[in-house]
Amino acid sequence: MSDMGVSKKKKSIAALCVVVALILALLYAMFFGITISDSFRIPQALDKERGIRQGLDLTGGAVIVFEAQIEGTPTETEMSTVVSMMQTRLTSLGYTEATVSQQGEKRVRLEIPSVLNPEQAVEELGATAHLTFTDPDGNVLMDGSEVKNAYYKYQPVEQNGASQNLVMLEFTEEGQVQFKEATRTVAALESPNNYLAIMLDDNAISMPTVSEEIDSDSAFIYGDFTPKDAKYLGDVIRAGRLPFALKDVELQSIGPTLGEKALQTSLLAGGIGVLLVLLFMIIVYRLAGLIADIALLAYMGIVLLIMTLFRINLSLPGIAGIILSVGMAVDANVIIFERLKEELRLGKSIGSAVHVSFQRAFSAIIDSNITTLIAAAVLWWKGTGTIQGFAVTLGIGVIVSMFTAIVVTRYLLKLLVKMEIKSTKLLVAVEAGGASNV
Repeated sequence: MSDMGVSKKKKSIAALCVVVALILALLYAMFFGITISDSFRIPQALDKERGIRQGLDLTGGAVIVFEAQIEGTPTETEMSTVVSMMQTRLTSLGYTEATVSQQGEKRVRLEIPSVLNPEQAVEELGATAHLTFTDPDGNVLMDGSEVKNAYYKYQPVEQNGASQNLVMLEFTEEGQVQFKEATRTVAALESPNNYLAIMLDDNAISMPTVSEEIDSDSAFIYGDFTPKDAKYLGDVIRAGRLPFALKDVELQSIGPTLGEKALQTSLLAGGIGVLLVLLFMIIVYRLAGLIADIALLAYMGIVLLIMTLFRINLSLPGIAGIILSVGMAVDANVIIFERLKEELRLGKSIGSAVHVSFQRAFSAIIDSNITTLIAAAVLWWKGTGTIQGFAVTLGIGVIVSMFTAIVVTRYLLKLLVKMEIKSTKLLVAVEAGGASNV
């Protein structure tokens, strides 16, 4: 063997060791956490405060029952609207695993994971979001139903002024006309009464002074807002106005619905399943199976990192989504390795067989994963609560599994080729007549 061949082999071994070390470091960070500095810290994935949010069936949370404050019985349409809007508010706050259901004729039941203070949740969710623009005497000049959109922005209120947190409002065509008339009416008043009070559920959240008529399709609400307050206000206004006021009639904090050890049991079952898959791949595909195992560990680390950084809610349906995507990650490797076997049986060199097997397996892998992504997208779009949670984890898992199968596995197999593995039986458990390493 030439010196150049030895050098190439050593570099490949070193590169493989570096990749394995990085993957193990990522897994260590996910299971134990890593603190690099005060400003940069990777939390443990299962850290309840900074890691992955756990669903009601894993970590407990709050149960709130609201009752409609209305004479008589609300219509079925009104109650359906309340359920839909409350679910939208929960989703906008990041609680995709929360569930909302009608209870009886006038009540709505909310189950919110990881919320230990039901009173705080009531403050965030119980508002009717009735937005009005009034004059100093309390006369309503414009109704919030003409607000088309509302969202958080950080910008100056006045020209050359300091930036601050505010809520941007976009009006409908009719809303623009009403806003023009409202500002004209208020601008005609004498100071200090020339202000437009912006009211949310009878509470003044901003009272900007109006000195002239404003003909615009947008406006903003400003005040002593934190970024979180402004974002929440925009979310509530955008989610829409409830058809009637709600009163909380039941508040309780509960533990995990499946027992204190539900998460540990789920992790143990998942760990056993992953271990069996790792052993299966090595037994059936030898060195190629070991490469697939390394890629699968990379998949697990990346998925945990994404879910930790974005604090994605995880419940038992979400765990099912991850397990399903693990199966798809392994399936992609099986397709590649079976194709590799076929190419080696045809007498192709190991390097050529690896290249061709990825080329020919690529379309099958993409097709199967894209169809699953479409299903996950539809579930997220049309579903609510735990269905959306399942869709999110499935979608993340499928995308990461494609990356590890197409990029990580391919890169590691090419490193094996450069190590000049001569035995195809050792590489992928196949007798290949005439195959060489060239």
